[in-house]
Amino acid sequence: MSRLFHRLAGAALALLMLLGGGLASAQQESLRIGIIGTGNIGSALARLWVEAGHEVMISSRHPERLQPLADELGERARVGTPREAAAFGEVILLAVPYAATPQVGRDYAAELAGKVLLDAGNPRPERDGPMAEQAVELGAGLASQQFLPGVRLVRAFNAISAHNLRSQAHRPGEKLAIPLAADDQAALQVAARLVSDAGFDPVIVGPLSSAKSFDFNSGVSARMPTARQLREMLGL
Repeated sequence: MSRLFHRLAGAALALLMLLGGGLASAQQESLRIGIIGTGNIGSALARLWVEAGHEVMISSRHPERLQPLADELGERARVGTPREAAAFGEVILLAVPYAATPQVGRDYAAELAGKVLLDAGNPRPERDGPMAEQAVELGAGLASQQFLPGVRLVRAFNAISAHNLRSQAHRPGEKLAIPLAADDQAALQVAARLVSDAGFDPVIVGPLSSAKSFDFNSGVSARMPTARQLREMLGL
């Protein structure tokens, strides 16, 4: 990866730590997170982020089915439709089957515009069809960028299983790594904060084009690396 990119990422993080206002102060405050796709990944992260003090809206086309989960999570959780979650969130987690990604980008473009969006979907040709074959070849970071124009896109939480999200969060010792890739430095820092709040170690890999190195077929998720091990694997 470009040394310049990692210098810029480090400089952005240092600047955010030094600043007294703006996004730096927001790093200490709770965020509103809209979750589009409340399956195993979305529900696990909803729980972890509520425990960290954030507000979440979990969503479904049938939001009433999610009410028991919201009741369990408490007053910081609410339910809504995907459009309502897109409007509610300062940050959006997108955790839908990858074939649904283009439709999300079309249907909720106005609500998502300008927001940090954490894209956890993985193109799986056997499930998602020809569009996934093209996304695998291009790399999911660049493919999602085409499907979700106007958002501040970060590839995140795609290289970990739902089981490990539930069982390995905040574990003692070295934490599991969550690789991140984005072209927007400030969006990367928001994502890194939410990774830490969920109980994992964020590892900034590089721009969106570099997300291909931790796509589903890369084997990263199966190896369950720590941050140190992931950096060694990817030559960071």
